[in-house]
Amino acid sequence: MTSLFADYRLDGFYDELFANPGEPRPHYRQLFQQLAVMGRDEFERYRRLADNAFLKQGITFTVYGDEAATERIFPFDMLPRVIPHSEWARMDAGLKQRITALNLFLADVYGPQRILREGVVPRDLVEGATSFRPDFVGFQPPGGVFVHVAGIDLVRGADGGFRVLEDNLRCPSGVSYVLENRTVMKRVFPQLFAQMRVRPVHHYPERLLDNLKALAPHKADPTVVVLTPGVFNSAYFEHCFLALQMGIELVEGQDLVVEQDKVFMKTTRGLRPVDVIYRRIDDDFLDPEVFRSDTVLGVPGLVRAYRAGNVALANAIGTGVADDKAVYYYVPAMIRYYLGEEPILPNVETYLCAVENDRRYVLEHLDQLVVKAVNEAGGYGMLIGPHATEAEREEFGRRIRANPRNYIAQPVVALSRHPSFVDSAGAGSAFEGRHIDLRPYVLCGPPTPADPDGVYVLPGGLTRVALKRGSLVVNSSQGGGSKDTWVLYGED
Repeated sequence: MTSLFADYRLDGFYDELFANPGEPRPHYRQLFQQLAVMGRDEFERYRRLADNAFLKQGITFTVYGDEAATERIFPFDMLPRVIPHSEWARMDAGLKQRITALNLFLADVYGPQRILREGVVPRDLVEGATSFRPDFVGFQPPGGVFVHVAGIDLVRGADGGFRVLEDNLRCPSGVSYVLENRTVMKRVFPQLFAQMRVRPVHHYPERLLDNLKALAPHKADPTVVVLTPGVFNSAYFEHCFLALQMGIELVEGQDLVVEQDKVFMKTTRGLRPVDVIYRRIDDDFLDPEVFRSDTVLGVPGLVRAYRAGNVALANAIGTGVADDKAVYYYVPAMIRYYLGEEPILPNVETYLCAVENDRRYVLEHLDQLVVKAVNEAGGYGMLIGPHATEAEREEFGRRIRANPRNYIAQPVVALSRHPSFVDSAGAGSAFEGRHIDLRPYVLCGPPTPADPDGVYVLPGGLTRVALKRGSLVVNSSQGGGSKDTWVLYGED
């Protein structure tokens, strides 16, 4: 066994690389053999090269509430995650099935509301969601598609199977790290890409731009922009990166104006019409005439232009109701209702605190469960019961009793682990197991010969790593990092 893994321990978790101690899984075998000839010092040198590349390229994220250093270089783990062809094919099919059902659900709840009338999804659950927009019932976006860009979080448990942890349908972030991780890995380990058949990811910006252009209401050569809340947003690097990669303008709300229900961009040559906006701003901040009147991030009159059909938004207004964590509970029912199929990718077992029996169980087992606020993200608004103090559990109990609709609970999933090159106290750098998840990115657009249903899944996605020993929280804002994700071509 290579000295890099001499002290590596499986510790009873599902390990992505090793089937047994010292025995790599078949799809990792070639990578393992390459590492076998590499010493620890050499791997450390490669890691420094990668860190320098991230530093020079300014690949950063923001930690809210961190007074010491708001802007940080995104932590990157050098050992890639490898997904074999057969496993990816199942995930690809499951993700396409799920996003198709979610789009049908959104078109329904903002249209005829059949699924609510027939009681498949409780009406009060949907109408009680803070992200449901009742004023948009009866309004359908171009092509009836609400979600154009999605990030679906998957986890692998102790049984080796993948489950959906949550759906991110509003402004999912992280795809820029997927692309930059791959760029850095190809620079540092070009020989590995020459020998392993890894599916590419570099075409994502081109595919995204094609999908955005297809939304244009009137023009064959439309103007598309990325709307950002500005430099203080945690994903500002990504907004800049995607705009640059697509060759389109990055704008803030103050750069746009609405005249006669049409959107224009201010330029040095006067006003330029805007046809499609890839917005990275939540609904509440889009238009002070309709949503929060105190916002300075949005564009007054934008919703008027949107309703008039003079500008398209990706994602559509109101999509947030479908990634409400309580509505998530019913996605398998949506798949059965709209598609007449069984879910390919199941949900993680979930308890709805709005349901009396579930609430009673949750309150009695707070020390065993993960409790989440339905509209929080980034690892915030969450209680990990086994790791919480008694005072923290009591506080969450009070919150649940005061507002049960706002909370769900799930068992603690023993997330799969992957070797990560970390600094061990007193022992230098070494490989240790760290918990991971996976966020694949899904695009919905016009049909193509390769994707006749118009749904495309980027091969791989963002593998997020809980770099703190024993931690289950993979979010970058909570100390997590990422890995490059390699989906292999062909037969396993």
